[in-house]
Amino acid sequence: MEHRKKQYDEINKQLASLIEGEPNRIANFANAAALLFHSLEEINWAGFYLMEKDELVLGPFQGKTACIRIPIGKGVCGCAVRDREIKCVEDVERFPGHIACDSASRSEIVIPIWQNEKIIGVLDIDSPVIGRFQEEDKMGLFEFVNILEKQLK
Repeated sequence: MEHRKKQYDEINKQLASLIEGEPNRIANFANAAALLFHSLEEINWAGFYLMEKDELVLGPFQGKTACIRIPIGKGVCGCAVRDREIKCVEDVERFPGHIACDSASRSEIVIPIWQNEKIIGVLDIDSPVIGRFQEEDKMGLFEFVNILEKQLK
């Protein structure tokens, strides 16, 4: 797992460099999604859902087409917002209320994005491999989102 820690260290350095000084949120999220999609192994979707009123709306992403709107409390993304925490799901077919945008997805990790003590969206990553996401992924992606959050201030 030391490999993953080093990989996230490198990805996070790249993200900080990519978004430094750029105030446009959508541009930063688009580059962030592309960076993850092309850097991480065994993933089939990486992107963002952004809060709009009381639901999540599809934002910049890489991968197959996706669900456009997700109600709070529905699916892994909506539950991450409702519970205000990272969700790391080993097997999405065992997650109550999972929303299957891509039937190939088998595991998922969702990290809330915070601004001024409010969740403004989530980073969502899917994998076709059961159990793909581990503690190193949670830590590395938490830091990845933290870099984005700092640029939002």
